[in-house]
Amino acid sequence: MMVFDRSSQIPDLRSGWTEIWHLWTIIVPRRSINGQLVYGKVWRRHDGRQWIYKKFTEYSEDEAA
Repeated sequence: MMVFDRSSQIPDLRSGWTEIWHLWTIIVPRRSINGQLVYGKVWRRHDGRQWIYKKFTEYSEDEAA
């Protein structure tokens, strides 16, 4: 009698791109005080269940040096 271990055959559902942070532009569905749409850039990646977001901060070349 052959026993088949199903746990060893379960594929990893997380593909390679889930480990990578992407720079993403978002638009918030509301308007600012002066009537303009609120938008910005964030880092995001998928952990297999949900999207994770991080604040993106731009630096000028003078500040980076």
